[in-house]
Amino acid sequence: MPTDKIKIVVLDGYTLNPGDLNWGELETLGTCEVYERSSPKEVIERAQGAKIVLTNKAPLSRESIAKLDALEYIGVTATGFNIVNVEAASEKNIAVTNVPDYGSASVAQMTFAHILNLTQRVAHHGTAVDNQRWNECPDFCFWDYPLIELEGRTLGIIGYGSIGKQVGRIARSFGMKLLVYSPSLEGRGELEEGISTASINKILEESDFVSLHCPLTAKNEKFINAEALAMMKTTAFLINTSRGPLIEEGALAKALKTGQIAGAGLDVLSIEPATNDNPLIGIPNCIITPHIAWATQAARTRLMNTVVANVKAFLKGTPQNVVNLVR
Repeated sequence: MPTDKIKIVVLDGYTLNPGDLNWGELETLGTCEVYERSSPKEVIERAQGAKIVLTNKAPLSRESIAKLDALEYIGVTATGFNIVNVEAASEKNIAVTNVPDYGSASVAQMTFAHILNLTQRVAHHGTAVDNQRWNECPDFCFWDYPLIELEGRTLGIIGYGSIGKQVGRIARSFGMKLLVYSPSLEGRGELEEGISTASINKILEESDFVSLHCPLTAKNEKFINAEALAMMKTTAFLINTSRGPLIEEGALAKALKTGQIAGAGLDVLSIEPATNDNPLIGIPNCIITPHIAWATQAARTRLMNTVVANVKAFLKGTPQNVVNLVR
């Protein structure tokens, strides 16, 4: 069992724990230093002498890893681990772990928050009431956007892992049909009644809603581009709660402004926080939330529990959720 001589450094703990959780269990495993945020320039200084470093978005580059001689373990407090130079870590026999599945329910919930907002315009109509537009209406009801029923509509899910399947379960409760794509499902046909596998092109062409739930790779970066958007129905909506760089944002902005597609609901952008020159901000039929799909307290509690469990497993010599090759 570790002693308090083990130095543990959390480089950017605020996002995981803005104050409604606690680091108590992690603190039992050694001397624990928690920083709310760390810039790239601060990483080496703060992590010096640490055997265990935890990070969410603070980068651990090849240069940083090379200068951290005591480092044996990097725990990413997220699922994606591209913030770490995994190759450099492997060369120094440093284990890198992630948390593969903690927020599926929360992300699926946000996916449908966007779908429902786009089809019912809940936020817009609520604001209209506040602005007394309903008061001034001669009828007992008021709406100024088309209201869309989900039953019988087709949802295309690109990326049918844990989150994609959770989204599919919710969609079926609304009476929606599913077209799903995952490389592992190619050629499978109908999985069960109401759920069929399809190519990405078929999903784009036939779906009323296209929802992205795939990891970002070198091959699929900006795969939702002008050509892909041109395949979609003019009445279709694009949802992205996955990774911002999956979408070519300039092409999407043009498609939204010209009516090539009906709208988009996005929880992620290519650069975060959003920049003032992002072409999608301010487009009326593009609803953007600030990367919060994962951030319910329930999801963050599961994340914290697994982060601590990962550290404990490593210290016991039985590491789990390791994403790199170590001896």
